[in-house]
Amino acid sequence: MRLRKPFLLLGSFALVIALAACGTNNATNNGANQGAANTTETETETKTEALTGSILAVGSTALQPLVEQVGQKFMAEEEYSKIAVQVQGGGSGTGLTQVSGGQADIGNSDVFAEEKLKDADADKAKELVDHQVAVVAMATVANKEIGVDNLTKQQLIDIFSGKITNWSEIGGADQKIVIVNRPSSSGTRSTFEKYAMGTKVDDIEGSILEESSGNVRKIVSETPGAIGYLALSYLDDSIKTVQYEGVEATVENVTAGTYPVWAYEHMYTKGEPNEVVKAFLDYMVSDEVQKADVVELGYIPASDMKVSRDVDGNITNK
Repeated sequence: MRLRKPFLLLGSFALVIALAACGTNNATNNGANQGAANTTETETETKTEALTGSILAVGSTALQPLVEQVGQKFMAEEEYSKIAVQVQGGGSGTGLTQVSGGQADIGNSDVFAEEKLKDADADKAKELVDHQVAVVAMATVANKEIGVDNLTKQQLIDIFSGKITNWSEIGGADQKIVIVNRPSSSGTRSTFEKYAMGTKVDDIEGSILEESSGNVRKIVSETPGAIGYLALSYLDDSIKTVQYEGVEATVENVTAGTYPVWAYEHMYTKGEPNEVVKAFLDYMVSDEVQKADVVELGYIPASDMKVSRDVDGNITNK
């Protein structure tokens, strides 16, 4: 009987040690888990703090509706809710000039920077980084009562240069032609002149110059005999869309390469974008935007194009 007591004491002692060890392990594990949780929270806070700021995008009014709509969606996302996106028009030339000068974070443009920033500004173009976010097509538009459904390349040249002044001269209504043009800084104008007419034309007396694509649509719809040009994203039932060389300005014809009046939509940054601007640009080319907003607003995802075009206008099949 005396021998049992030491064994009992040894057993009790071992049990105490085991329980103490468990307690130590639990405390260690809990501490590690708590540390991991704190690290995750710190990382999240750092990420959120890094994505706080503002973005100013300026330029193309043809691209403006898309950037505005996507900007609103971007700011509604929880992870980007502390970023403010402001979008302004003014034309592609304005956008490229302001992003080059540091007044804007993004310069929206319908044309390559090399096309607008030439000669003395050529070095500025080299500083800009191109982010192509979509394709835009330009259509000839007119007042509904002109009585003409199709225009050739030469007829467009003659109209915008003032050689043809009445729609009756090309089989339409007896109505004076009123030209609604964009200023020389406009990328929409550059695209239309380059790919619809193949030449630049001077503004003629009596023509109307408008900074905004929205205003062009309004004036054309309300002015008898008016003619202009707009991105597909601005087309609606208030105006007439005129065929070009017998080809309709449709997404299908653009992607197939049969309708030539189109251009890439560029969002330029001066050098590589910072983290906040990059987040927005990445969002612009995400499937969520490309397969929804881009298509919905009448633009074309660049990935849908069966042809590509370089800065000189050369077309190649993909």
